Amino acid sequence: MSRKRFALIPAGGAGTRLWPRSRRSRPKHALPLADRGRPLLRDAYDRVRGLVDEIFVVTERAQRDVIRAVLPEIDDQHLVLEPMARGTTNAYGLAAATLAQLDPDAVVISMAADHVVRGKAEVARAIRAGLKAASETDSIIALGLKPRFPSTGLGYIRARRAGPAGTRRVEQFTEKPNLATARRFIQSGGYYWNLAWFAWRPRVMMDELGRHLPRRRTELEAVVHARSAGDEDRATLIYSKLPVDVIDRTVLEKTRNLLLIPARFEWSDIGSWAELGDRVHADAHGNSVEGEAVLVDTTGSLVFGDRRLVAAIGLEDMIIVDTEDAVLVVPRSRAQDVRKVVDALKRARKTRYL
Repeated sequence: MSRKRFALIPAGGAGTRLWPRSRRSRPKHALPLADRGRPLLRDAYDRVRGLVDEIFVVTERAQRDVIRAVLPEIDDQHLVLEPMARGTTNAYGLAAATLAQLDPDAVVISMAADHVVRGKAEVARAIRAGLKAASETDSIIALGLKPRFPSTGLGYIRARRAGPAGTRRVEQFTEKPNLATARRFIQSGGYYWNLAWFAWRPRVMMDELGRHLPRRRTELEAVVHARSAGDEDRATLIYSKLPVDVIDRTVLEKTRNLLLIPARFEWSDIGSWAELGDRVHADAHGNSVEGEAVLVDTTGSLVFGDRRLVAAIGLEDMIIVDTEDAVLVVPRSRAQDVRKVVDALKRARKTRYL
């Protein structure tokens, strides 16, 4: 049976772990971090074009101009706008409810807007396999990669047994384990990283929401119905009261209706400056530099310059990020803590730096 194929690109959030380059006005997915200096969102959009019939972007209303600056060809009918950011459960749920109105049995490939991906042929193969499995089963299909290292910033999916339509049966979904657990997962085998790439049908996704969060499904459908009636104020009011949570924990960890397609392309979610540094060639002293810098007795450090010369003396395993109005200095080992700076700025109400 031939079904209509949609792509959904969630493009929300600000990428707080890449502050000070990533801001509300220029979130992570708008940064030129893809190959040839292209914005990540542009790369995600072009990656799936030609594999589907229509492409939708789900984002918060405040980012509409950001999205259109990167994707000037996208129209209002292909923007699913959250009134405000309320977590990925609501973003996916709003998108699923919206697409269900168009075609509840279309097949959808959803992928984040802010990943670096290489390997065009393997990406296309995995996407086609995911869409095919979603079309032939009543399941959510996750695309997964074999872990390269014990990451604590990603979810892990255990899938050791063969499933229908070329998939593997998911036995366990664990969101962001601690380091010891991540190491155990890799040693035991049969685990895949969760890429936040999924294939599904709107009806199936809504059924899963109804199974695990029945009230949430009703509220999200009420948002869509209010919009269909032209009552955006009511839609905003309902949406603003929804709990903030992540779909990985509310649905994916709980569902028994998850299958996996193993993938083999190169992928990084660039979860911190340390990971971004891996993409910049290191010199003989292990320093990776972007921009103008003078380094004296400095080793293993990352320097991301902007408009000024950055000079460093006697540093080891440090990260320096320079921008027009802020400078970040942090040990490489604490790169994941950059979001704490953003939290501190919010508490201090220094919103001009956000």
